[in-house]
Amino acid sequence: MQRRTLLAGLSGLLIASLAPAAAFAQGAPVTLTVGYPKVAHLAPMILISDKLKAQGVDLKLVEFARYADARTALQAGSLDIAAVGPADLPITLANGATSLVGIMGVGSSPKYVIGGKNVKLESWDDIKGKKIAIAPGSAVWFQFAATLIEKGIPYNSFQAINIQGGGANFDAALEKGEVDAIVTWEPFESVPVMKGYGTFAKNLDYSASKAVGAELGMLAANKEKIAGKDAAVQAFVTAYVQEMKALEASPAAFGTAIEKLTGLDADISRRIADIIKLGPVVTPDQLKRQAKAFADLGVITKDVSGQIDGSWNSTYLDKALKN
Repeated sequence: MQRRTLLAGLSGLLIASLAPAAAFAQGAPVTLTVGYPKVAHLAPMILISDKLKAQGVDLKLVEFARYADARTALQAGSLDIAAVGPADLPITLANGATSLVGIMGVGSSPKYVIGGKNVKLESWDDIKGKKIAIAPGSAVWFQFAATLIEKGIPYNSFQAINIQGGGANFDAALEKGEVDAIVTWEPFESVPVMKGYGTFAKNLDYSASKAVGAELGMLAANKEKIAGKDAAVQAFVTAYVQEMKALEASPAAFGTAIEKLTGLDADISRRIADIIKLGPVVTPDQLKRQAKAFADLGVITKDVSGQIDGSWNSTYLDKALKN
C-alpha cells in the first residue's frame, strides 16, 4: 500500500513537471516581453514573430533608446528578455542585483570615432582638445574608454560632451558643428558618412581593446521573469539564431532587414550590412576581463568577475546551434 502511494505521488509530480511543456506543445499562448533598441545588428528581432506565434509564443517587443534603458527595465522585472551591453551584467552584479542572466552575444564590428567634416583625426593624439560626444555608461562608451586606457590616452585630454537619448541626437550635434566627433553606434555611425558631414577616423578603431573587444551587445534575461517559460525562451533563442544565421549568409537580406527596422534608405542599410558580422560573440571569459578591468579603474564599485559564470546560461544557445 505504501509502495502504491509512493508511486502515485511520483506520477503526480512527473505529470505536474511536464504540464508547462505539454501546454506549450499544445499551443497554449506564452507571452515573452522583449526589450531592444532600434539598431542594425538586432534586425533578426523583428523577423521572428510569426515563427514564434506558430509555436504558441506571443512576442511582445518594446523599443528603447539605449541598452542602458533596456537594462533598467529588465532589472526591474518589466521585461522577460532584453538586448543589453555586456557591461550591463557586471554593472548589475556590482550593484548587488543578481536577477540578470546572460544568454548570448549578437554581433561584432569595427568601431571608429566619427569625425566632423574637415576635423583632423589621424591618430589618437589628435583627440586632444576636441569636443567628442559620448553616451556615458553606454556599451560603446565602455569600448572607447577601455581603448583609451590601454593606449595611455588620458580621458581628460579631450572635452567629453554627454549626449542623452538615441543615436540621432549624436548625428544632429555633429551636423550642426556642436562637436568635433562622436562615439556612437550603427546606424548612426554610417549616416554622417553617407550624408557627407562626417568621416570614419579609421586609425581610431576602439573595437580591439582586451577588456571589451568588438562586441555589439548581448541578450540577457530576468531569471525570475522567465521561470516557467523555459520552452518559450528556447523557442525565442532558436528562432533568433536561425534568423541571425540567414541574415549573416545574405548581406542583401540583412540590408533589407536593417532598412525595415531603422527606416534608413537602402544604400545606407546595405553598407551597414557589409560592416556588421552577426553572431554570438560574447563569452563569459570576455565578461570576466571586462568586469575586472572596470573594477580596477573604478568604473564599477567592485570586481564581480567571480560571479560571471553563475550569471551566464549557455544552455539556450547551445541547443539553438544544434538545430
